[in-house]
Amino acid sequence: MEMLIKMHTSDALQQIFDLLHSHYGPLDWWPGDSPFEIMVGAILTQNTNWRNVEKAIDNLQAADLLSLEKMNQQPSESLAEIIRPAGYFTVKAARLLNLCRMLKERWHCDLENFLQQSKDTLREELLMVKGIGPETADSIILYAAEQPVFVVDTYTHRILSRHDIIPEEYDYSEIQETFTDNLEESVSLFNEYHALLVQVGKDFCKKSKPDCESCPLRVLLPAT
Repeated sequence: MEMLIKMHTSDALQQIFDLLHSHYGPLDWWPGDSPFEIMVGAILTQNTNWRNVEKAIDNLQAADLLSLEKMNQQPSESLAEIIRPAGYFTVKAARLLNLCRMLKERWHCDLENFLQQSKDTLREELLMVKGIGPETADSIILYAAEQPVFVVDTYTHRILSRHDIIPEEYDYSEIQETFTDNLEESVSLFNEYHALLVQVGKDFCKKSKPDCESCPLRVLLPAT
């Protein structure tokens, strides 16, 4: 029985990916010109949309602050003003500086070696930084370090629970294990899959008014 359930889950996850990839094509996510910019974006995108993050990153580029060394020297108050479009800018400035200071104190700003650690060690270090939780840490590991870890967000939970692939009460680690236990461990697959789930969540699988009729996953909805 356990093997049958696992095979069913694997097939369902693969079908979701195939339907979304057929509908959207490759999304080439996460945008960023450097690993550090991707790490900054992972913090700035907390509780906001990517359009606001882009404005904040444009401000950082204009101020020539998209480097670990330069950002680390920036006072929290002025950094907060620069990233204001991302929202919660005072909190996010503090989180960015917490990350920068950890990298300076523990790694002497050697970002390349930091990101080359094993994904488990990297995750442990990132989670020790105040303001970085599992989703942000895993985004950094997948997109900046290019190591295979599945990023889970509210869209992931919503889509999988609505299609009866996971129970509503599943937490972050249980949802993550659903993917890692049933899919090939692949950076490119996990990258593309996460991007596709975010896109369909924004376009169709909305929190209050889902557009199931037009959704590319409509064929997978459980019978009512």
